[in-house]
Amino acid sequence: MSVRQRDRTFREPLSPLTTFFMAAFHVGAVAALFMFSWKALVFAAVLWWISGSLGIGMGYHRLLTHRGYKTYKPVEYFLTVCGALALEGGPMFWVATHRVHHQNTDVEGDPHSPRDGGFWSHMGWIITGRVLHNHSSALLPYIPDLRKDKFHVWISRWHWLPITALGIVIFAVGGVQYLMWGIFLRTVVGLHATWLVNSATHMWGRQRFLTGDTSKNSFWVAVLTFGEGWHNNHHAHPQSARHGLAWYELDMNWMGISMLRMLGLAWDVKLPKLKQEENALDETPAPVADLVGASGD
Repeated sequence: MSVRQRDRTFREPLSPLTTFFMAAFHVGAVAALFMFSWKALVFAAVLWWISGSLGIGMGYHRLLTHRGYKTYKPVEYFLTVCGALALEGGPMFWVATHRVHHQNTDVEGDPHSPRDGGFWSHMGWIITGRVLHNHSSALLPYIPDLRKDKFHVWISRWHWLPITALGIVIFAVGGVQYLMWGIFLRTVVGLHATWLVNSATHMWGRQRFLTGDTSKNSFWVAVLTFGEGWHNNHHAHPQSARHGLAWYELDMNWMGISMLRMLGLAWDVKLPKLKQEENALDETPAPVADLVGASGD
């Protein structure tokens, strides 16, 4: 993208409904800061982990999108409901968009490439509604597996129900303070954390693997997303259920999957086949062509 070219966000009309809800949640998140308590903070942090780690990282991303492991349907559906609590859309939209991203990373057709602008890759593509509304039918061929599952079809249509029901329960039991922290502030933090994977990890960080795109590893994004910030590792090995491949690469989502496997709730867990022992990597970049399992959805 030319440095003189305007961010794509400002060259496209905004989606009134999406922009309204995004603005409302951000206002609610700011208001929550004036209702601080340690209990509310802990409560929001737990919900952030449930929606961001169990839901988005382990559920929407590593299970539904890339099928990095297998689990029982009740577990899959539970993780999917957790993902719906993140307010990032239903699983069919989320999975299809991410599969398109992997197919067209940083080229024409990528839903959220920084080459169209940093703000566009972060949230502009959401508030314009370009992908969600204008290309929804074009996304269907990317999710034949989810389209065959009645639950995923249903939850994709009614993805706003879980967070709405949760908000009603929180308000009834804990009042306005817990509602603002558990729904508004927690959701906004989670949204921006996920969006940083689309924007920051394609602009800043280090590349271990020669993936032919701008994906990078970022420790601070990995912390905010429970392990999704090891984005260059992920683009090199899309189907791998483990993104943090070195001992120092914190990956809580992998820890969660490992726990499921230990409990007998996960199997056929995909891992990259590396030349180094036991998935441990040195700092020398390796060509993707030398590695097994570098292709995914």
